[in-house]
Amino acid sequence: MVNTLWLVRKLGDFSSELLSDNDVVILIQDGVLRWPTRKGWYVCKEDALARGLKVPEEFMKGYEEIVELIEASRRVIVW
Repeated sequence: MVNTLWLVRKLGDFSSELLSDNDVVILIQDGVLRWPTRKGWYVCKEDALARGLKVPEEFMKGYEEIVELIEASRRVIVW
């Protein structure tokens, strides 16, 4: 189970120090412009493709997968 799902729209003011074990970060909107560098970090597939980014498939989550993560998470925070 995911403890906290972080939906991060912009990374400028997001601190990874806020993360705990079993958290997942999904970079959405302009957040996809930064490459996911840690375990449990992903980009929204549709947002990355819309911006012409080439991200390996294993680092992307589509809308349906994100909805499933929202439902499986104890809490969701949009940053």
